[in-house]
Amino acid sequence: RTKVNTNVHISFPAVCFVWQTAMIILFGIFIRYNEESDPHWVEHKKANNLSDLDNDFYFRYPSFQDVHVMIFIGFGFLMTFLKRYSFGAVGFNFLIAAFGIQWALLMQGWFHSLDAEGKIRIGVENLINADFCVASCLIAYGAVLGKVSNVQLLVLTLFGVTLFAVDEYIIVSVIHARDAGGSMSIHTFGAYYGLCISWMLYRPNLNQSSRLQGSVYHSDVFAMIGTLFLWMFWPSFNSAISDHGDGQHRAVINTYLALASTVLTCMAISSLFNKHGKLDMVHIQNSTLAGGVAVGTAAEFMLMPYGALIVGFCCGIISTLGYIYLTPFMEKHLKIQDTCGIHNLHAMPGLIGGIVGAITAASASKSVYGEEGLINTFDFEGKFKDVVPTQQGGYQAAGLCVALCFGVGGGILVGCILRLPIWGDPADDNCFNDEAYWEVRQYQTTMHSVVHSIHLQKL
Repeated sequence: RTKVNTNVHISFPAVCFVWQTAMIILFGIFIRYNEESDPHWVEHKKANNLSDLDNDFYFRYPSFQDVHVMIFIGFGFLMTFLKRYSFGAVGFNFLIAAFGIQWALLMQGWFHSLDAEGKIRIGVENLINADFCVASCLIAYGAVLGKVSNVQLLVLTLFGVTLFAVDEYIIVSVIHARDAGGSMSIHTFGAYYGLCISWMLYRPNLNQSSRLQGSVYHSDVFAMIGTLFLWMFWPSFNSAISDHGDGQHRAVINTYLALASTVLTCMAISSLFNKHGKLDMVHIQNSTLAGGVAVGTAAEFMLMPYGALIVGFCCGIISTLGYIYLTPFMEKHLKIQDTCGIHNLHAMPGLIGGIVGAITAASASKSVYGEEGLINTFDFEGKFKDVVPTQQGGYQAAGLCVALCFGVGGGILVGCILRLPIWGDPADDNCFNDEAYWEVRQYQTTMHSVVHSIHLQKL
């Protein structure tokens, strides 16, 4: 076996210190509070005859809390299913998210929140958007889980956030597609970004780590904690930045229903395709969430409650079949090793979400939405005031293509960078193992000492 150097003793602390220092300097130059989080709010409130309850904080903060839990607990614990990689799953998830939200506030701020003085004004909505941005990097992490070093993950995040900010700006502001829950900009982009990085970092001898590439009883239970937090809070995720009022309300209802529908079809397919009719925990941990991904783009549209159930129904089937057939096929024939199966949970449902969004937008009408409702839902204002729903459907489809291009192109580019032999990534026979990067108190030694003390007591 070739000895691979996984020592990040200098490089990891150096990257953390240098990048965090850079964040402090950049925040000092650019970032300021917006009018709703600034002491001048009192004057602004009086001048516009507002009350404190009109502050965006009181509309957005409950959603922000839910999204924040999804990022740090939901994604973190969902990835703890590997028997020897739970520290890496939760810990590196924490690292990626903490660095990513800072860089995202800057990147998204430069595109969306710059004022006349060249400052970025941030409030609670910026914090939600930064969490969304980080979600795409955590999705990408799922494809390379257990096969990369902490330094590589920071590089993946630096580029991932940058690409996401450009991709989101083009989709939302230039093309004028609507993407409330991020089926296109978050899930499709993040998944193909991660899959292409995994493809570039293909390990032909990964089977040397196959002893570690699986779960044990308690690691699957931990992963279910992540699943349930994600499942419960997904309605908040899809509605967090929707329009106040009916848009946000509708997004919650649609997501709630799609998720419920997915659980039944996911369990049905999991049982149907097992020769003894038993359920596979991998499917239950992941595919039960596919409906939430697929309803993201159309969440605030008039999808109708039965439409949301249909989307969830289809996704539960497609996602679970993906785990059964597509993941092994992609590893064997396409050389894509997808540890968490993000292709089945984020990529395919993300594409379905983009398509559902385009169809729902194209078939919108004044009779269903009302004249003002149509303008409000699709933002047919300013230079887009003459857009008709069929055109909007085209814009939605174009947005999906942009997300795909950024994901694939960005993933290949970043994959090339991460292939350089300088990052301290683990050897082929030591992947999916926390011991490369974490101080692990050995379970065996603990058990040995217990047995030893019992033996001494008997003597």
